[in-house]
Amino acid sequence: MLYNEYEEYKRLFSVDCTIFGYEEDKLKLLFFKRRIEPCKGKWSLLGGWVRKNEASEDAAQRVLLDLTGLDNVFQEQVYTFSKPDRDPGGEVLTVEYYALIKIDNRINEIVEKNGASWFELNQLPELIFDHNELIERALDKIRKKANNELFGKHLLPEKFTITNLRQLYNEIFQTRFDPGNFRKKVLSLGVLEKLDEKDMSESRKGAFYYRFKENKELTYTMPIFKRAININN
Repeated sequence: MLYNEYEEYKRLFSVDCTIFGYEEDKLKLLFFKRRIEPCKGKWSLLGGWVRKNEASEDAAQRVLLDLTGLDNVFQEQVYTFSKPDRDPGGEVLTVEYYALIKIDNRINEIVEKNGASWFELNQLPELIFDHNELIERALDKIRKKANNELFGKHLLPEKFTITNLRQLYNEIFQTRFDPGNFRKKVLSLGVLEKLDEKDMSESRKGAFYYRFKENKELTYTMPIFKRAININN
């Protein structure tokens, strides 16, 4: 019998999805109780096997659809994790994706039905395998993205105040941006449209709502906030 390298070097292939949501001024991550051994019942990122004749990005979308009921979730690839001992169940190569979801009552009903829960960044549960490393990789990815384009279109409601946007940035970078400098910088980018409507809950005068301009390029050649924003630690 001829030696078959295709059989010799086969490994299990999976996807893991780091799912971010934003609710009540908090950036959150979605976890579920693992349904198979090893570590059955422990908190885990959402994941699944890549099926035969399926691309990893299609598998990630399928996994997200199964849990959230949404088929148009924004996602991007993060990293490929391939250490042979990362999963005690066997040699598993996984491609990580991050996804951004606007949390609402419908999403929460589906998430609860599937035994999943949202956790704030500073209140994460104990996770299986190397999932803490996956989260750090995903956070690094969205922080770089948020510093190279105005971030929030897939997390904020359609209309929002500059304060809402700044609070999202505070959560992403786990710091506090100076309100005046932040406002000046983001408005100078020309990608937000001011609406003739106010949120009266922020102050007696109210705060104007904004929305992202349609078909407006959001990416810049230089980091948006490099030496442009004073940060109050």
